[in-house]
Amino acid sequence: MQPEINIGTLGHVDNGKSTIVQALTGVWTARHSEELRRGITIRIGYADASFYECPSCEPPFNYSTSKICPNCKSEAKFLRSVSFVDCPGHHSLMVTMLSGAAIMDGSLFVISANVKCPQAQDREHMLAAQMVGLRKMVVVQNKIDVVDRARAKVNYQEIREFTKDTVAGDAPVIPVSAQHKLNMDVLIAAIQEKIPTPKRDSSVAPRMSILRSFDVNKPGTEVEDLLGGVVGGSVVQGIFKRGEEIEIKPGIKVGESNRVTYERLVANVETLKAGDGEVKQATPGGLVAVGTDLDPSITKSDGLVGNVLGRSGTLPDILEKVSLDVDLFERAVGTEQLVPVQKIKMNEPLVLNAGTAVTSGLVVSAREDIADVQLKKPVCADSGSKVALSRRIGESWRLIGFGTIR
Repeated sequence: MQPEINIGTLGHVDNGKSTIVQALTGVWTARHSEELRRGITIRIGYADASFYECPSCEPPFNYSTSKICPNCKSEAKFLRSVSFVDCPGHHSLMVTMLSGAAIMDGSLFVISANVKCPQAQDREHMLAAQMVGLRKMVVVQNKIDVVDRARAKVNYQEIREFTKDTVAGDAPVIPVSAQHKLNMDVLIAAIQEKIPTPKRDSSVAPRMSILRSFDVNKPGTEVEDLLGGVVGGSVVQGIFKRGEEIEIKPGIKVGESNRVTYERLVANVETLKAGDGEVKQATPGGLVAVGTDLDPSITKSDGLVGNVLGRSGTLPDILEKVSLDVDLFERAVGTEQLVPVQKIKMNEPLVLNAGTAVTSGLVVSAREDIADVQLKKPVCADSGSKVALSRRIGESWRLIGFGTIR
């Protein structure tokens, strides 16, 4: 069954986000060898869970991810299928996290009880959540198994102080031990109450932000047996159906090195996969894989990440230059020293996140709270959509604010 909602995991590196997702879903989302070696999430991972409610047990102990109640062994009632979007916490991977935030309907903000709150990326992730409008949130106080009662209470006060003027101001704080799967029933109860499935308008033109793209053919496959390229991501709106014609923008580079332009791709939807298998139509929620008749060399190795997919003729223009209403933070977050943010200047290089697209650009005009940025790689975005802005500070690109496309 296709999940009906995406719930992100936010918070500082090592707070236990992937472990919480594993406790709820049984899936460890950090599957890439570099992630396993370094113990951090680099690419966005997805894992699905089904929530059940026992008719016999008292709340919140009646919630679980099992068809049979773990407490009284009664048959439980299915509530909904949920997809968890596990995002990187490390500051250098902030741009990846912002890509994930673009497709979240709500979030679990994970904080570690055994360190002082907030950590550097806690602040950065909270600002990102506010920027992309993530209002539905549950705060998870993890690792309560490694602290005593006094430290847990102090940490709770730190969390409340940190969240009081943020989108998490009225979010519940649920103490858990992800390692021991402790209090997962209480966490599910909080998710059910605070992060409902949003109402979707199925009549709007479908759109999807591409997070991954693949060539699924094994080496040595005969030409007549080759399958077309596959793109993966989350449906942002509308419904995609098998057999319909789609377009992908900005598309692929064409022309010589000194006169490069981007050209949209047009393809047909051959297959749709969501949840556990093939579906006839794909709706918002979870990770959707769209099999196309595109040449797989175009989609291999995440070649189309950052593109937008929609029904042919419905996507906004390709933008090589953007004019932004700029809203800067007081301080560059993710820096231990909390460096004050200076105004954007002419000829300054910036990194921009628009949906799942990451691009760099040069400021060609800066006046008061408006900046015009010439992009190195174009984006496909509507006017009014938000773009994250990062500036080079020291060795890293740091989030300094956001812009709204004029």
